[in-house]
Amino acid sequence: MGEKVTPPSGGDGIEAIDLRSALEERYLAYALSTITQRALPDARDGLKPVHRRLLYAMRLLRLDPGQAFKKSARVVGDVIGKYHPHGDQSVYDALVRLAQDFSQRWPLVEGQGNFGNVDGDNAAAMRYTEARLTEVARLLLDGLDEDAVDFRETYDGSEEEPLVLPGAFPNLLANGSQGIAVGMATSIPPHNASELLDAAILLIDNPAAGTNEILHLVPGPDFPTGGVIVEQASSIADAYRTGRGGFRVRARWHKEDTGRGTWVIIVTEIPYLVPKSRLIEQLASMVIDRKVPILADIRDESADDIRIVLEPRARTVDPEILMESLFKLTDLEFRISLNMNVLVQGRVPQVLGLAPVLREWLAHRRDVVVRRARFRLAAIDRRLEVLGGLLIAFLNLDEVIRIVREEDDPKAELIRRFELTEVQAEAILNIRLRALAKLEEIAIRKEHDGLSAEKASVEALLASDVRQWNKVKKEIAEVRKSFGPETALGKRRSSFAEAPDKPMAAITEAFIEREPVTVIVSRMGWVRTLKGHVADFSTLSFKADDSLLVALPTETTAKILVLATNGKVFTLDASRLPGGRGQGDPIRHHVDLEESADIALAWAHVPGARRLLVADDGRGFSVREDDLIASTRKGRNVLNLDAAVKVRLAPVVDGDMVAIVGENRKLLVFPLVQVPELSRGRGVRMQKYKDGGVADVRTFDNAKGLTWLDTSGRTWTLAGEELRDWIGNRADAGRLAPKGFPRTNRFKPS
Repeated sequence: MGEKVTPPSGGDGIEAIDLRSALEERYLAYALSTITQRALPDARDGLKPVHRRLLYAMRLLRLDPGQAFKKSARVVGDVIGKYHPHGDQSVYDALVRLAQDFSQRWPLVEGQGNFGNVDGDNAAAMRYTEARLTEVARLLLDGLDEDAVDFRETYDGSEEEPLVLPGAFPNLLANGSQGIAVGMATSIPPHNASELLDAAILLIDNPAAGTNEILHLVPGPDFPTGGVIVEQASSIADAYRTGRGGFRVRARWHKEDTGRGTWVIIVTEIPYLVPKSRLIEQLASMVIDRKVPILADIRDESADDIRIVLEPRARTVDPEILMESLFKLTDLEFRISLNMNVLVQGRVPQVLGLAPVLREWLAHRRDVVVRRARFRLAAIDRRLEVLGGLLIAFLNLDEVIRIVREEDDPKAELIRRFELTEVQAEAILNIRLRALAKLEEIAIRKEHDGLSAEKASVEALLASDVRQWNKVKKEIAEVRKSFGPETALGKRRSSFAEAPDKPMAAITEAFIEREPVTVIVSRMGWVRTLKGHVADFSTLSFKADDSLLVALPTETTAKILVLATNGKVFTLDASRLPGGRGQGDPIRHHVDLEESADIALAWAHVPGARRLLVADDGRGFSVREDDLIASTRKGRNVLNLDAAVKVRLAPVVDGDMVAIVGENRKLLVFPLVQVPELSRGRGVRMQKYKDGGVADVRTFDNAKGLTWLDTSGRTWTLAGEELRDWIGNRADAGRLAPKGFPRTNRFKPS
């Protein structure tokens, strides 16, 4: 202890290695091992090594469908002891996932005991659970005893394991796969087996078929937890063509009436890979934090089936608006990525589209058919060799008996006497006395003829590509009978739909608690909100030389439209405006208003309403308020103005006539139809002036007449014939205002 150790400085047995080269070499080896031996599935059987070894070990343990269960610990022990020298927990986790019907569309393992649940709870310990193979796993393993695939030695050389499984089931796409390697990853969602098998048959019949033809049979994924796929068809097609993309999946829900006009929303299916417990926590936080004020309560009434109850704040809430809001904020809508990065021929990682992946599986199935045929042909030849020797023995039975009784080496004598092979001679010597009956000879001849016919059929299969593909097609058709759409197991669970086209404004309002407020805008462009609808503004304080421009009684969900003197309109959210007792914020903090421009007007947006935009030179047009909404800070350029011209007025369009008065005190009345409705432009001349410009403008109903207030607060009205002297056409000069019109030249005192 404490003795200083001197590092070696050189000499025999010490080799100098460049650190960078050593790290690159070792990291590359690690990366390749992770890619090929851990994270990416094989395109042929759709399995990673751990899953393949699990199924193979369970087969050797005779855990076939219908057989007795065995403890999961026994399976895991065999796997890590013989084939997969990794941690037992990681292997058990892989086994558990293969048994979860909410993780696997077609489970490969049938579990007995607690194998976890859709809430996200873990499975019981491996000593408590039991497992056996399912029929799907049997299809994947079928043919291992017939030389259908190559085997290799295990890590310690004591056993053998298959390089790939025969894979009579399209497992890669049917069950999907998730994995993260070094520098690459894979993400393949589950699909419907019968649709995949139909697509495979299509490719056999038409090898040149592309993604578009296949999409008629495979419209998209089919998740074990169901759900509704709302991805656009064009996006799905691009994803399957390139092998990269994604799918938006939404929970399935319906509205359930609870009597007396009340209702609740019932969620019956949730997106794939989303733990229900996490989803419930997200929804509960929406209620507690009031992030979606129109949602009042949430209850989880799930048992074996999922049933999540969402209660609205009021019966007047639009259920689709409520769900669209929750889709945006929670995992009720989840994006499942598609990255079909697989091992081609078990060696090369490559991103493939839908058609190439199916072709890889079909090519593997053809190889399996050919190898099984060769294996069967060899078995037939061996049996025919034996049967040929037995027939010779029956034809020369007395001589054979004599040789066996009298010769010292009967085997050699039989070979010499009848020109037999050693196999045939051995078979003759092993004949039992009871087999010498005449019926046995007939059975041997019948078997010989049957095997000879089968041999001819197998040889014809091996000699013809067409016969081989027909054999593959026939096997696929047989598998499809068990997984067809008419069966309970094969029925599609996920459906397709388009997301409802709800206005973004309505969805945004759902995130804001609706409360009455009064928006205060000052003449110098400061804005703030007061709680409630305030009527008395005498106590409001403003900065020096500033005063009230407009007070807008509205709600927190409203949008405030601000018209600048340069013809631009900006949009403010009332919920984001400052409150309190201060003077608020400059509107320039919320929008990009040019230094040369000022605030002309502000009002609360009314969907569907129209405004009459008028500049001080008397030009203008009508515009829908919906066309004034701006989505950015830069606003929307609406009224094009000449130099030195500014926007003055924007009254609400309410009536069929326009009344405009100039600074020269001349009044003109003309039909509203003479004013064009635009979304942007310079407008038309509404009144002609020699000097000055417009003072005020308004619209009114001709049947009710033109009304104004004088400075004393008295109401004046001109209707019918009384208005005749001032009625003209747009762009006329008009006549002097009638008696009683205010000296301010405005229809309402400011």
